[in-house]
This record gives sequence, C-alpha cells and structure tokens, in this order.
Amino acid sequence: MTESQTTWLSQESFDRLSAELRDLETRGREEVAERIEAARSEGDLRENGGYQAAREEQSKMEGRILELTHLLRHAQVGEGPVDTSQVGPGVVVTAEINGKEQKFLLGSRQASADLNINVYPEAAPLGASIMGAKVGDERSYKAPNGKDISVKILHLEALR
Repeated sequence: MTESQTTWLSQESFDRLSAELRDLETRGREEVAERIEAARSEGDLRENGGYQAAREEQSKMEGRILELTHLLRHAQVGEGPVDTSQVGPGVVVTAEINGKEQKFLLGSRQASADLNINVYPEAAPLGASIMGAKVGDERSYKAPNGKDISVKILHLEALR
C-alpha cells in the first residue's frame, strides 16, 4: 500500500471505529440472527416481510463489518505526513466553490465524527478534481446533476 492510499486516523477515530466493529461482530450479529430465526418460525419465507427485512439488515451489517475491517487493517494511527504545497489527503483546503468560500478536509469520512470540519474523500468528484492542485489553481468537476462546478484553491494547511 502506498502512502497516498494509507488512511490516517486519529487515535480517537481508530478507537471509535474499532469499538463499532467489535459491537457489530458480537451483539449486532447475535441480534440479527435472532430476528431471522424468529421470522423463519412464522412460516413461508417467500412472503415473509420480517424475514426479508432481517436478511437485508444482515447484508448491510456484514458490508459495514468488511468495510471497517479493511479500513482498520490498513489505517495508520497518528498524524500523517502532510504536504501542504498541494492538495492531497490530510490537507485542509480553503476553496472558492461556485463563488462561495468553503473550508474542508480532504480525507476519510470515517474520521469526520471526531473533527469539527467537513470531510470530503479523495475519490469524490470534488476531491478527485482538486488532487494535486496548488494555491491559485482553478479546476472544475461535474456535479451529479450534470452541472460544472468551478473550484479555486485559496489556501492549504495541515489539520490542527
């Protein structure tokens, strides 16, 4: 895994996500299994809405378990090396987006619960369009509605 693919998490984020994973793998799985078994005992599974809902919940939970397992296995805990000469993961960006000034962190949304700033992933349209940009650079990206959104980088800094 390269440095740019590494997800940097604060100790608080790592601990919070680890606790969520442990809870899902234990209590969460037990509760869903109980709901599935209770719904199974009601009869015909093809027309059993409770069974279908419990199975869907189980599927979503297992997806979240996989996501957290991968994230935590590949996370680096602590402060990542942050190059503030250009937009990249871990950089706080102040940008003019369609004429409005916004400040946000480019990084993992998993960490956003511990931060008092909006977080946009590098893979999101905004993040992907400004990766590598320097102060003064202008870029644009297509919004989900098809409109072009203009972005001008005003300031770059490390998260404090």
